[in-house]
Amino acid sequence: MTDLAPLLTPEGRALLDEVRDTDPAQELAVATRLRREHPAALVSAALGQARLRQRAAVKFGAEDAGRMFFTPNGVEQSTRASVAAYRARRMAEAGITSVADLCCGIGGDAIALARAGIRVLAVDRDPQTAAAARANADALGLSGLVEVREADVTDVDTAGFDAVFVDPARRGGRGRIFDPEAYSPPLSWAISAARRAPLGAALKVAPGIPHEAVPEDAEAEWISDGGDVKEAVLWFGTEPGAVRATLLPGPRTLLSRGLPDPEVRPPGRYLYEPDGAVIRAHLVAEVADQVGGGLLDATIAYVTADTLHPTPYATAYEITDHLPFNVKKLKALLRERQVGILTVKKRGSAVEPEELRKKVKPQGPHAATVFLTRVAGAPAMLIGHPA
Repeated sequence: MTDLAPLLTPEGRALLDEVRDTDPAQELAVATRLRREHPAALVSAALGQARLRQRAAVKFGAEDAGRMFFTPNGVEQSTRASVAAYRARRMAEAGITSVADLCCGIGGDAIALARAGIRVLAVDRDPQTAAAARANADALGLSGLVEVREADVTDVDTAGFDAVFVDPARRGGRGRIFDPEAYSPPLSWAISAARRAPLGAALKVAPGIPHEAVPEDAEAEWISDGGDVKEAVLWFGTEPGAVRATLLPGPRTLLSRGLPDPEVRPPGRYLYEPDGAVIRAHLVAEVADQVGGGLLDATIAYVTADTLHPTPYATAYEITDHLPFNVKKLKALLRERQVGILTVKKRGSAVEPEELRKKVKPQGPHAATVFLTRVAGAPAMLIGHPA
């Protein structure tokens, strides 16, 4: 891993400013020119950091990302700034003034907590990752609130802090880790640390965590941003047993009311596609209740209703056609309606959208959405458009 120290020198910082907007296609020419005046290793490190900053702009915004320092894993695994800010706001509103951020990575969550006025001890055992976190707190003017410590989180005494935030590593040498006890540190250790915190805790976990793995004394929250599910959080010291889906921007939060599964019914005029956080939180019944609808199939998270009831927790489509799955019939219908802009969505179908698109060859000025799914167990196609 590249050592950040040379980039923190006056020469390194000046070089970072010079290569800030380098087009990847021009990197070789830029590197060749700069190596006449600077050490080759420093030029390579600066260009590598510029690439990471460009990638990180999606998560942190161009202004912050352009000042921060990243490692390749840090960009990949860090929390999106909007999600971190939402979590930090929840903590601040709960009266928390100090947090031990365990497994802090490059410091994305520590930054959000500090910006919410919370004092942070940020801990990571990887030397370069901890160095990046320290450099980031300094670059964003937050070093007065953020102390970064290079250590194993299991050795850190958190007794002097109101709360803990733990973001265990969920990737190993073979990719994503799905067993919470295989996290580093294991989820059971994180839960123990959470229960010791005086005012509460937040544990960031994978969105696919089984509901049965959620402790009874925790609140479980699934968070999406712009329609993409980002994470699940186990909260301690809030509402034990509560389950919620939170949608950003907003935030808009849907709480579980413990409703039974909706009934299966024939397709109505409207189809509702619940947000991914709603689905992960098992709150499709709450959405169906909101819109006065039922399910197309007992095992699929598509809600159907006869009337339009706008809701932030699902995207509504007006359905014009409901057909058994048949590629030839779909192709003929799309040709007849001159549909050239075709959105293909699927749930409960083995058909790949791109394969279907190749077969039906959409052409024309009009747009449509086709849902490949099951209706009461039978493969079906529903055609419509956003309501």
